[in-house]
Amino acid sequence: MSADFSLSGGQSWRILRLYHLYRLVIGITLALLISSDLDAQLLDMMHPTLFRNGSWLYLVLNVLVIATVRRPKRLAQIFSLALVDVILLSGLFYAAGGTPSGIGNLLIVAVAIANILLRGRIGLLIAAVAATGMIYLTFYLSLSRPAAAAQYVQAGALGALCFAAALFVQGLTRRLQVSESLAEQRAADVANLEALNALILQRMRTGILVLDELHRVLLANQGANHLLGHADLTGKILDPHCPELIKRMQQWSHNPSLRPASLQAAPDGRVLQPSFIALQRGEHKHTLIFLDDISQIAQQAQQLKLASLGRLTAGIAHEIRNPLGAISHAAQLLQESEELEGPDLRLAQIIQDHSRRMNLVIENVLQLSRRRQAEPQLLDLKYWLHRFASEFRSSAAPGQTLHLETSSGSIQTRMDPHQLTQVLSNLVENGLRYSAQKNKHGQVWLKLFRDPESELPVLEVLDDGPGVSEEQLHHLFEPFYTTENKGTGLGLYISRELCESNQARLDYKLREGGGSCLRITFAHPRKLS
Repeated sequence: MSADFSLSGGQSWRILRLYHLYRLVIGITLALLISSDLDAQLLDMMHPTLFRNGSWLYLVLNVLVIATVRRPKRLAQIFSLALVDVILLSGLFYAAGGTPSGIGNLLIVAVAIANILLRGRIGLLIAAVAATGMIYLTFYLSLSRPAAAAQYVQAGALGALCFAAALFVQGLTRRLQVSESLAEQRAADVANLEALNALILQRMRTGILVLDELHRVLLANQGANHLLGHADLTGKILDPHCPELIKRMQQWSHNPSLRPASLQAAPDGRVLQPSFIALQRGEHKHTLIFLDDISQIAQQAQQLKLASLGRLTAGIAHEIRNPLGAISHAAQLLQESEELEGPDLRLAQIIQDHSRRMNLVIENVLQLSRRRQAEPQLLDLKYWLHRFASEFRSSAAPGQTLHLETSSGSIQTRMDPHQLTQVLSNLVENGLRYSAQKNKHGQVWLKLFRDPESELPVLEVLDDGPGVSEEQLHHLFEPFYTTENKGTGLGLYISRELCESNQARLDYKLREGGGSCLRITFAHPRKLS
């Protein structure tokens, strides 16, 4: 039986409330009728007293139903309500004298409303009760009043109209239900598509911003927040947060055909390439901004250049090394000569030092061109670092100190141990050298811990040297950039390349109290493939 009911959704509840209101209005109208001057017309009815009492019963009963049954939990209650309504109207139909009273029209309306809320056989059962009631009560009236025998045709027509109203309303409601279901499905599809678009928008690496005329951020995806170094820019004025981007946008507004120059949102941030599109939203003019991270593109281009340089160097290395070796050997022999004076010995030493530097540059470039594929292994970083520190201390020069601090618990990652040794040796030697420039003795601190937000292993290499200036910070990891006469400028670049080949990241962080902090953020041991 439950399959024949259709009380579902807010629309059905609104129809039920209208049904309550309709029955209340009918009850009040009948009560006014029997209480007015038209009361004399009740004498012409078959049973005036029954009609008067039935009208009051209909009003009181509907008031009670409205007060107590506001949101029926069971659909059977709707059927009972419609059935009682039809039975009471049938009783008033009989008391009022049959079809001439017009109560039959109220029965048709009641059947139509009931079939909006009920479906199939249950709805037709209400129509059958109403039609049967009118025909049977007309027959019963004809027994006591022979003139009522002429009402059979009208009663039959009213009964047929009850079935017609039930079938018509059910068909119309079924169509409306199909349309509503289709509309809900389309709305769900649109909502799902909108959610998918929002998810794609938020997950895009390209930063997307929408600004209004006042440069207020109307939309900012995660990529834009991350690239600009802010948690959430939505609803904020962009000018104080990224003045360089506003400057590029103003230049574009004066000349849209001009390709905007790249920018760096933060001193140690990534290089961004902005592009702008004008949006017209009614009377409002908005600006759509795309931010592309070109740091990786520049890095890949640099890698291609270095690879080409490495192949070139590999091809001419023997042509350079042979005369370089001869120069170095000749300088060494000159240094051993007893006839040279002090200034000449100094010149021979300069030749020897620069020969070594040229040979080191060739070795580093060849290393880039011949760099082997990383072979990550599961490493216990605490155990590995203790062994590394012990070996490094055993071979360290006098006046060099290496400190090690590790957090509690097991900290593991996946990385090539030989490449990690190369990276860490380079970072520690750099730190000791810079520390000795400012202090009497060089010292470096290794600090191993787990990042509280990402839960990734982190190793910091800290020194108490002079640190890195803001001008040098932009070029810190560029190849061949060095601030020392004896440096090649490839150490930090190679270290970062080796880290990235193991899905780790090497960054420079300002250290509180002075000095430098080079941070290695390792990959999760289960996420590296």
